[in-house]
Amino acid sequence: MFRLLSCLYALGFVVTVSADLDRPVAGWLVFAVLTGWSAACAVAYLQGFGRRPAWVLTEIAVVVGLVLSTAFVASGDWIAANQSLPTTLWATNATISAAILFGPMGGMLTGVVVMSLGAVLRGHVTVDLARNATIVIELAVGLAVGMAAQTARRAHAELERAARLAAVVEERERLSRHVHDGVLQVLALVARRGREIGGPTQQLADLAGEQERALRRFVVSGEPAIRTAGEPADLGPMLRRRAADRVSVSVPAHPVLLDAAVADELCAAVGNALDNVDAHAGPDARAFVLLEDLGETVTVSVRDDGVGITDGRLAEAAAQGRIGVAKSIVGRLDWLGGRATLHTGEGLGVEWELTVPRSR
Repeated sequence: MFRLLSCLYALGFVVTVSADLDRPVAGWLVFAVLTGWSAACAVAYLQGFGRRPAWVLTEIAVVVGLVLSTAFVASGDWIAANQSLPTTLWATNATISAAILFGPMGGMLTGVVVMSLGAVLRGHVTVDLARNATIVIELAVGLAVGMAAQTARRAHAELERAARLAAVVEERERLSRHVHDGVLQVLALVARRGREIGGPTQQLADLAGEQERALRRFVVSGEPAIRTAGEPADLGPMLRRRAADRVSVSVPAHPVLLDAAVADELCAAVGNALDNVDAHAGPDARAFVLLEDLGETVTVSVRDDGVGITDGRLAEAAAQGRIGVAKSIVGRLDWLGGRATLHTGEGLGVEWELTVPRSR
């Protein structure tokens, strides 16, 4: 709408001053270029591709070219007494476009460029804010529109995130209803009947009961399923999901925030350490996970009371091509800029200390 109104104003201006121009036909040619470019910008902006940097920079170049063409169309005396073609109001479209795309600084810088063209045409710089405050208006437009555009982008991003999270919550609730009506009831029945029968089925009953509790924790977990890049994530709830009958998890009462990507990788390393407990620590081994917030660093300790690792066992496994520990735990922590420290010995259990910095 502003572009349309500025075109109508430019038309009225050309009609008014056409008789005073040295080359009135050239003046109308400038207005024809103005009209064609304005129509192209309107289509491009509505279609979306007009909001790209290359298009906005081209618009600024077109404005500069049309304003400087005033020197060919009119005399020096006319330029000194009038505003340049194709009017300052129409040239402000470039300021608005730059502010929308590049923010307040980009809008204000474009406003300065637009206003400096008048000094180029006149051959001298005149600053008289009492008589002409156009430069102030250009800067104000660039600042206001730029800030409004940034605010609108943030609001739009938050709205999209809220919509995604609402969809996730709705799907989780639907899933929990189906799981509760089916899988959880079957697991509870298997666990109860297995304990009643006893004997060899006792182990199956214990496994069914453990899986039932783990599934209930997963269904009711409040951990967001969708996180945007660079968003902080609370590590505590993510680790609490690892709790099970033989896995105890201790986390601070306050949130322990890390970059979401770092938190995901750290949890994956903890999961690999717990998988090793299940596979190698022994059938009755228990695991203990402790989260410590140390300010500049965050440490997760994973300890078990199993059989431990004999000296040289990891080197022997690596020599045989089994590099799960090196890749899944040590490699992950190295990639995060942290460190993974192993404490173990035969009959002493295994303890991993996984430490990552607050910022990579």
